[in-house]
Amino acid sequence: MTQLITPQLVTLDQNLGDAPADVIRFLAGKVAAEGRATEVEGLFADAFAREQKTATGVPGGIAIPHCRSEAVTEATLAMARLSHKVDFGAKDGPADIIFFIAAPAGADQEHLKLLAKLARSLIKKDFTAGLRAAATPQDIVELVEGALADKPAAAASEAAVPTPAAAASASAPKRIVAVTACPTGIAHTYMAADSLVAAGKEAGVDLQVETQGSGGFTALDPAVIAAADAVIFAVDVDVRGKERFAGKPVINAPVKRGIDEPAKMVQEAIAASTDPHAHRVPHFGAEERAEQASEAASEHLGTKVKKVLLTGVSYMIPFVAGGGLLIALGFLLAGYDIALGTKANDILAHNTLLNLPDGNLALYLGTVAFKIGGLSLGFLVPALAGYIAYGIADRPGIAPGFVAGAVSGFMGAGFLGGLVGGLLAGLTAHWIGTFNVPRWLRGLMPVVIIPLLASIVASGLMFLVLGGPIAWVTTQLNTWLTGMTGASAIVLGIILGLMMCFDLGGPVNKVAYSFAVAGLGAGSLANPAPLQIMAAVMAAGMVPPLAMALATTINKKGFSLAERENGKAAWLLGASFISEGAIPFAAADPFRVIPSSMLGGAITGALCMASGVTSQAPHGGIFVFFAIGNITMFIVSIVIGSAVTALVLLALKRWAVRKPVEAEQVRVPVAA
Repeated sequence: MTQLITPQLVTLDQNLGDAPADVIRFLAGKVAAEGRATEVEGLFADAFAREQKTATGVPGGIAIPHCRSEAVTEATLAMARLSHKVDFGAKDGPADIIFFIAAPAGADQEHLKLLAKLARSLIKKDFTAGLRAAATPQDIVELVEGALADKPAAAASEAAVPTPAAAASASAPKRIVAVTACPTGIAHTYMAADSLVAAGKEAGVDLQVETQGSGGFTALDPAVIAAADAVIFAVDVDVRGKERFAGKPVINAPVKRGIDEPAKMVQEAIAASTDPHAHRVPHFGAEERAEQASEAASEHLGTKVKKVLLTGVSYMIPFVAGGGLLIALGFLLAGYDIALGTKANDILAHNTLLNLPDGNLALYLGTVAFKIGGLSLGFLVPALAGYIAYGIADRPGIAPGFVAGAVSGFMGAGFLGGLVGGLLAGLTAHWIGTFNVPRWLRGLMPVVIIPLLASIVASGLMFLVLGGPIAWVTTQLNTWLTGMTGASAIVLGIILGLMMCFDLGGPVNKVAYSFAVAGLGAGSLANPAPLQIMAAVMAAGMVPPLAMALATTINKKGFSLAERENGKAAWLLGASFISEGAIPFAAADPFRVIPSSMLGGAITGALCMASGVTSQAPHGGIFVFFAIGNITMFIVSIVIGSAVTALVLLALKRWAVRKPVEAEQVRVPVAA
């Protein structure tokens, strides 16, 4: 195995600038200069994107910027001892010891374990003192290699042994288990684990930690978990196998707090272990989501609502994609008139493979595909509502949400009704789940009682109070949009383009889409307006993901590794008319991505309406070219809109790039 660090990768007592970006860029350059990375900017972009998500400064004047990057060819450590300290976000002030950990995108487990061991060494005072006293780069290399060769002083998977003083203060020490995990899984995961173990030892607590890092993890013994009085989750990502800790009092915090305030977290866990009202790990199984209210108590209401809505949308996408493409296939095989009246039902009721309609196999198979696609699309609103409720209340919310969504469809309330019904069902199920019931009744709560009562409440409110008004609003909206056809066709195209790109598959996008789909059956050669609306909606909805893919291709250095990977997938998603392919970009940078997308979408919608492009298919993107009228202008409109969005986004990123870099010392939180 090659050396992780060499003297050429060490810089001593230099002023590398005032901001973390300056230091990270310098160290990325050292890594590339040694032939361990293919480019400086790509490595810097990935490392700085990681820095923006969670500051890497830790107590003791140390910072550990790190990342995985496709630019890295072999796992590498670069180190700088600064003459001018730089603020990396640690609570105790700026850092003068900087270790830059650069791991390949596919780093092997052996290297990852060594990098984790180094991170653990950085919380040892004798090691950091040696780094500050070292006279030459070779001294630094020897110190690091010595730390990597020795066993860590406190393995995170081992129970802490109370000090004699602590043992004397408590004859029966509390038992606490913890899980630490960070997005990269290289440094913070293990430093938080060792800090918690040390704090537990000092407090006289039997504390055992499970590190869920990139190098894999060894699960805690179930018997240890069962005997624990409380749980600490110091994580920035979902805990794997969380159902193992169900019912335990829990302290939730970002992984960095496990490094900065381990003693305080241990004390909070001790207090929670005897508090009957303490927050507890839910009983609902392994698939709890990060959006769950019990884990998002510190989030703003708007953030919570956005997360649960996106949960519903994400689970709804397969119904849209699969159903739309099957309908398009049905049109290709059976013709467009298969959608008129009851023709499809009549064919399926009176024919089989052994009794083909007029001996036409293509007509029969096309009818089958059309019907399956229609049934799939029929689940859109129930699935949306069901998984919104799931995002709030986990599994017990699914059934009430689906029922409320079905009620919304029955009453004509459409997508708006599905959104409201899903929120009602989820909130009701979550509220009922907080009831303190006898132990013998707990097993029935998630599978019988919560779904029953939540369905009654949510669907009852939809039937008796909310469904009618929401249906009226939906009807008025559709009437208003329809009234803008004719002379106002271009204006309508702009409005629909803006709606399709405003929330990228969210409620506003779906209102525009449902409006187009609802009118599709009335479209014909004599009445092309509904078909033009469908084409404008589909073309505009393809713009955001295609534009993100184009932008990441034009300027790779302006995007993180994860964004570049998402950009590759966005080509296919955009071509398939799945607007949600742009959501990862919008979530990370909404104030630049969404306005850029809306501008391109508006241009595309206007061009489609102005040139009379039509679509007889409700979904499928470019893959239903056979159902598109004036296919040339359809493609031209999409290309122009995507190019405008990509260029505007890149211009905004370039114009704003220095401001967040210079503001790093202020440490304004940046959304992940």
